[in-house]
Amino acid sequence: MTVDRDVVPEHDRAPAGEVSTATLVAYAVAGVVLFGWFLFGWLVLRQGFVNSVGETAGAGFALLLVIAVVGTVRRSRR
Repeated sequence: MTVDRDVVPEHDRAPAGEVSTATLVAYAVAGVVLFGWFLFGWLVLRQGFVNSVGETAGAGFALLLVIAVVGTVRRSRR
């Protein structure tokens, strides 16, 4: 027996919805853009492989932060 079975009734749980096609397309576009950003920094700017990976990772984490904030704002309006 777990605590959440006693505290949270079944009707209060939010159903797990399917991921929309627009969300999947947005994730694919973001991945392609981040990969392009990596290639641009590495091959065009010639800033080095490790620096390009670090810059791309930073941009990816910033994008994830923006997605989390937007998701939180949208969920709080419901």
